[in-house]
Amino acid sequence: MDSTGREGRCQGTSRHLTAWGERRVDREGISESSFHQSFLKENFRLLSSTDSPAGRAARPLLFLDVDGTLIPFGTPPGGAPARPPAPPPPPGSHPLLSRIDPRHGPRLAALPCDLVWATTWMAEANDVISPLLGLPELPVVDWPDAPDDEGPLHWKTRGLVGWAAGRPFVWVDDEITDADRAWVAAHHRGRALAYRVDPCRGLTEGDVIVIARWLAEV
Repeated sequence: MDSTGREGRCQGTSRHLTAWGERRVDREGISESSFHQSFLKENFRLLSSTDSPAGRAARPLLFLDVDGTLIPFGTPPGGAPARPPAPPPPPGSHPLLSRIDPRHGPRLAALPCDLVWATTWMAEANDVISPLLGLPELPVVDWPDAPDDEGPLHWKTRGLVGWAAGRPFVWVDDEITDADRAWVAAHHRGRALAYRVDPCRGLTEGDVIVIARWLAEV
């Protein structure tokens, strides 16, 4: 679905989904910011130990979507969250780039995994999105031709499993369904987390916390 259609759907939705990660954080009485700082401190040795070629070869992958994930299509209840403003997009660029939260760059870069663009932006994600987040140039999934009839399966699912080639991975996207999770579980020989974010608000710090916890156990 294109950004216009999904933005309209988000703005017209009275009941916004709550990320499981944020609910869990709230139940445990842990603030998102304090947990994130604690996680990074406790896992500093783990992050450093993967800098060698041998360590990096075993690192999990994180497949990252853009539209609906890094670029939310709606405003969450209570208005937009407080955050530092993104740099103004250049004239003629994507009209929603200003919705990107630049704090996601350091959060994602600190995770013990290798980031990979998994988006229809393709290589343009490195040209446009990476600078807004302060990220280096990342690998980009080159999408194979999807079968004519995928049924309920998302068109990205087969390609991501093939790209991972058995490595553990997290797939962060706003269009993941149970059909995708079931297909990944049946066809991927490594561990995997297919994590859906709410496109109305996009990726949140709470989502990153849940992903960080999963990666810490891989």
